[in-house]
Amino acid sequence: MRRDTPPFVYRLLGALPSRRLSLPSRYLIAVLAVLVSAYLRQVVPVMGLPYLLFIPVLMVIGFVLGLGPGLVSTVFSAGLAAYLFVGEPNSFRLSGQEWTANALYLVVNASIVAVCASLRHSYTRLRQFAATLERRAELRTRERDQVWQAAPDMLCTVRLDGRFASLNPAWSGVLGWDREQLVGRRYSMLVHPDDLQHSHQALGALAEGEILFNFENRLRHRDGTYRWLSWSSVVRDGLVYANVRDISALKAQARALEEAETLLRQSQKMEAVGQLTGGLAHDFNNLLTGVSGSLDLMQVRLQQGRYDEMERYLHLAQGAAQRAAALTHRLLAFSRRQTLDPRPLQVNQLVSGMVELISRSVGPSIELSTQLDDALWITLCDANQLENALLNLCLNARDAMPEGGRLSIETRNVSLAGIQAAPLELIPGDYALIQVRDTGVGMTVEVASRAFDPFFTTKPLGLGTGLGLSMIYGFARQSGGQVRLDSVPEQGTVVSLYLPRSGDSLVPASEQASPPTPGGALQGETVLVVDDEPTIRELIAEVLGELGYIALEAANGTAGLELLRSPARIDMLISDVGLPGGMNGRQLADAARAQRPGLPVLFITGYAEHSVLGYGGLEPDMHVLTKPFAMDVLAARIETILRGR
Repeated sequence: MRRDTPPFVYRLLGALPSRRLSLPSRYLIAVLAVLVSAYLRQVVPVMGLPYLLFIPVLMVIGFVLGLGPGLVSTVFSAGLAAYLFVGEPNSFRLSGQEWTANALYLVVNASIVAVCASLRHSYTRLRQFAATLERRAELRTRERDQVWQAAPDMLCTVRLDGRFASLNPAWSGVLGWDREQLVGRRYSMLVHPDDLQHSHQALGALAEGEILFNFENRLRHRDGTYRWLSWSSVVRDGLVYANVRDISALKAQARALEEAETLLRQSQKMEAVGQLTGGLAHDFNNLLTGVSGSLDLMQVRLQQGRYDEMERYLHLAQGAAQRAAALTHRLLAFSRRQTLDPRPLQVNQLVSGMVELISRSVGPSIELSTQLDDALWITLCDANQLENALLNLCLNARDAMPEGGRLSIETRNVSLAGIQAAPLELIPGDYALIQVRDTGVGMTVEVASRAFDPFFTTKPLGLGTGLGLSMIYGFARQSGGQVRLDSVPEQGTVVSLYLPRSGDSLVPASEQASPPTPGGALQGETVLVVDDEPTIRELIAEVLGELGYIALEAANGTAGLELLRSPARIDMLISDVGLPGGMNGRQLADAARAQRPGLPVLFITGYAEHSVLGYGGLEPDMHVLTKPFAMDVLAARIETILRGR
């Protein structure tokens, strides 16, 4: 630290002996100085004040030797002046006026001596304080130098033109460059090309007075690789002072964590798939046992000639098949791939129409109430699926209140802005909200987090499939909405179902056309059936034959297209969607329309594939029938399509 040089006089006075002398020596020096002054006054022919030479000498004595010697020398000088120079020489015969002047001299010089002694004291304290400051400054400088040298973080100063002004040794350890190689170079020469633009922007922001925290970019190591660095910087006196930290290891850990999370999610998906397939296999094995067992017994009774029991086993097989169809329907609802028939719907009317059914289903021990918003918006969804969802929720609420309680169904309008829609994974907009609220046993956080998992149930074995809530979740998401569950143990559960508002108006019931009654085919009407499953082709051909239609069959899209290009009469196309051979059902239908414009098409599919509905919906006179379907339903649908042209 640089120290300003004090004036020459203070250096001289500071060099004079003072406190280093003993007390008697200081008094002796003071007396001798007064005697020398008196002698000089006598030998020097100076006429005037008798105290002329004493005053400066007394000031020096007070400043150098201190207050005590200064006061003694003041009294001694006053006595000498009175004896030698005032009144009669070598005599103390003084007039009253002279004694008064002598007394005033004594008082004034005593005051001057006191002031000089005080100045000396202050000067001494000032020198001590300055020395202390200098020692502290040197200590702080050494500490800063040690921190600069030993800091693990990279410290530097950078000029506003982007050139390094100084760097600590940590830079060499992190980037491999010697400090001498970097000082004076532009730091942009080391910045990764992808980070160059926003690094220049950051330097510009610093130049405008902003403070930068945790700014990240990449700088090139001497070996050609790049290191991730985090900068905290501020500008002072035209220099950027920066604390830079190497975060390459943190970035690597973050990448490793992200990969681990990806693996974990994949593992959870595989676990969910395992759980799904295990539950599916269990339920389907039970259902297949019912079907195959009934068919085996039918075969035995046929051989025995006991035809009267055939109808019983037929009903058993049909019942098992229907339960299997319901199970696949729930699975498709969970996967959001069921075939929906969305129409504008007034939810309040649907809820009001279900109140009696729900009341009978939940029993008299549960108090059912509704709070419906009269101005509820029209929503777009499948009414049948919404009925199933509401009934499922109410039955779950009933099971959560074995000793009775209160069940409420509420509706209201909600408008979700971006910040509200994001946590719900919804598009901002208007939604009709349906809430089913109960006062049951509630759920723990862990159970609630798994409530929508397929085959997860808290009910006793055999009393639940674990697909109810998962089906509701799939239906809500496929309808463009969402479902949320809020539950508190011992207080109850609220399930909130969001359905998007529809801009369409309701279709009056009087305008909805009734399907025509099957009346048989016209002369020569032909239907092309394309499905890769021979059993399904045979069954559909059988139904068509019963109705009087001619059936043409094809096992894949290529074979079907050859028949469509032939001169054969074809009045309708029935096609599966998932066909082998590189051409799916939608592509076949489009090719068929190119050959035969306006040809009616009925897609039969196990789920709503994107290849059918992914292009903005179906074209006119294209229809979908979801597998499995009853043969009489198929017959009615064919008649409806062909007779409705």
